[in-house]
Amino acid sequence: MDHRLLEIVACPVCNGRLYYNKEKLELICKADALAYPVREGIPVLLENEARKIPADEITQ
Repeated sequence: MDHRLLEIVACPVCNGRLYYNKEKLELICKADALAYPVREGIPVLLENEARKIPADEITQ
């Protein structure tokens, strides 16, 4: 994931910062506990495509 892209993309729910999880290929919004998938290098920033993250996984 290009670091310049991470600087400009934001969570579509809260407009907060997203963090890239390289192992799971997801963009993480810690504020909303949502993980948005990255498919073929393209972030899918749709709320209905995001998975809810369990509380214990957010702190990692």
